[in-house]
Amino acid sequence: MLMTHPGLPLFWVLSIVASVIIMGIMALFSVPPVKYTHGNNQNNSIAVFKDITNVIITHPWLQLLLKFITVSLFVLVIISGLYGTPVPSLNIATVLTWTFWWTLLIISVFFIGSAWCAVCPWDTIATWLVRRRLWKRGAPDASLNLRVPKVFRNVWPALIMFIALTWLELGAGITARPYATALIALAIVVLATVSLALYERKAFCRYFCPVGRTIGFYAQLAPVELRPVDTNTCESCKTLDCYHGTETSEPCPTHLVMGTLKQNTYCTSCGACVRSCPHKNINWRLRPMATEAKISARPHWDESWFILGLLALTSFHGLSMLPFWEDWLLGIAAMLGESGQLLASFSLALFVFILIPVVVYCVIIALTARSGAATHGFRHLFMTLIYTVLPLAFSYHIAHNLGHLVRESGGAGSVLMHPFGTDIPPAHHLDLLIPENILFTLQAGIMIFGIWMAIVILQHRGHHLYSETSLVKGWRFMPMLVFVSSVALFNTWLLMQPMTMRM
Repeated sequence: MLMTHPGLPLFWVLSIVASVIIMGIMALFSVPPVKYTHGNNQNNSIAVFKDITNVIITHPWLQLLLKFITVSLFVLVIISGLYGTPVPSLNIATVLTWTFWWTLLIISVFFIGSAWCAVCPWDTIATWLVRRRLWKRGAPDASLNLRVPKVFRNVWPALIMFIALTWLELGAGITARPYATALIALAIVVLATVSLALYERKAFCRYFCPVGRTIGFYAQLAPVELRPVDTNTCESCKTLDCYHGTETSEPCPTHLVMGTLKQNTYCTSCGACVRSCPHKNINWRLRPMATEAKISARPHWDESWFILGLLALTSFHGLSMLPFWEDWLLGIAAMLGESGQLLASFSLALFVFILIPVVVYCVIIALTARSGAATHGFRHLFMTLIYTVLPLAFSYHIAHNLGHLVRESGGAGSVLMHPFGTDIPPAHHLDLLIPENILFTLQAGIMIFGIWMAIVILQHRGHHLYSETSLVKGWRFMPMLVFVSSVALFNTWLLMQPMTMRM
């Protein structure tokens, strides 16, 4: 018998629906902003941030300490997964990986952008093994330094790996198998190590890592960024040490030049540019939410498809955890004549569900392109308006995983004290971390905030697509507003359904 969590109450569902209607009507009758000011607050002028951020990013010992902590937890996950109890709710490998890490990782992006990548255990272990240094620049012959083949110099590999991990997580059920969780974690370390040994810089982080690319795209919504303090200093710089590195500091692992950096997508927040800059001209600074998604992020074809994949896969996670999902899967299996683990049926369902939002989005873009209002064609509209999808995926991603975190981690202290799963009461994890009403309030608030952000991004992005000014210009966005509203309402419907426990 499946154990389920109650869904979002009707009051909060109606609140979200009302918000969608009100914000949609306001967007239809409002005039998009004509001019947008970046409005960054450089934290160098804010004393409380200046000293803290300078210590964190200029002193490698603190970052090294954090790396030791994440690597230690990673090793604990591996050992517990391989040798601990097979009961997923009692094994630290599955509890820490799927309940805590994945949820807290996505939430952290909202506050600290891509900072997780700076202490990622996969990259840390790979770097220690290949470069044979704890923090200083590795020897020139530590890697073959081959150039990544052109066919892989995009985020298509990361999208394929993201789909593959989703298949393993939900189809093969590795979230409920500590041993399989440990093997997948080890496999990713092997991929990162082999990539670092073969290719220049950190090709795995830049092109292949699905977690890093997910963080990178969500970080376009974050209120923090690592940027030059004075852009004029970067314009006059001749050495580009932030890109090439120095004798003691690594070059930028993802081929970024700080003076021209406009988006967080590929920044791993490693701080190498900060330590190598001879002018001490790079630091963290605050900015308005979703600055990049609204105005500064440059659209690319492969990145657009990754963002669309994020939307499809996050919603699919919710759909696959509904109580009637198994009945649907059995119905597909009956049509295919399949028995057993139903991997073929699951694969077909996954393919269809990814295809549906792709087709719908393409139809919406085609309608916008054929309306005669926009001054650009299908491809440009596809890439420019895709950024409205980011907050929809991000908000549902957090709201959905927050339910798992609050409901399934009440006894995490006992699991941490007994990582192999011995002497723990089986029902330890049923205690809620916070009261249920607070959870529902947070979930509804996050969803409403995501819808509002999507509409704001649509208004800013859409302004540049039209050549004329009109008081009813909001009507130009009707197809995309329908798309945004439909996605928001579908994800709200997912949240109001009872949800099966992850493990």
